[in-house]
Amino acid sequence: MSAEAAVLPCDEHDLTLLVAAEAISQRLPGHRVEIIGGEITLTPPPAFDHGNSLTNVMAPFIAAGLHGEESRVVQGVGLWLPGGASDYAVPDLSVVDADIADHLIEYNCYDPAVFRLVLEVTSSNYAVDLKRKPVAYAAAGIPVYVIVDRKNRRILVLTDPGEDGYRVNAVHRPGESFVLPASIGASVKLDVDALLGSKP
Repeated sequence: MSAEAAVLPCDEHDLTLLVAAEAISQRLPGHRVEIIGGEITLTPPPAFDHGNSLTNVMAPFIAAGLHGEESRVVQGVGLWLPGGASDYAVPDLSVVDADIADHLIEYNCYDPAVFRLVLEVTSSNYAVDLKRKPVAYAAAGIPVYVIVDRKNRRILVLTDPGEDGYRVNAVHRPGESFVLPASIGASVKLDVDALLGSKP
């Protein structure tokens, strides 16, 4: 997502936030539209290096067997957020229960109870990924939030969600590898250098 991300405050006098978000999606194909904290967030289509990082991060999850009968590894699936009447996010990558299709809430977004992990690869919208989404994902009860922070060359693993954010924040830097919490359903070891790639 190479261009600047935008946050668009929305007035609900004529349109609901969901209707406004849908209108924006139709006018700007390929952009990711989310509603977080009652504000529409718009992110441009991803650049190659963002997509490449995302592919690199998927491989260990699939190799660990998380894309099978009990769980699935998916990109770009809507997550309904409890923070507002119309709030939802579209994480870059999620590990979800295999029966996710039975838990549709609205607007192609699913119950946060079926999400075991969400992961974001930062780009121009890194402030949203690092500040706003941790609060939203924790309030939704997502057990593990992983941030591949390409700008600051680190991987953050946030666990133990509470109302105001995650209570545990582990930081992993180049040269390190680490294992994600077993609560996601398998032992997944991630290598920071492999996920971050070469310096931009």
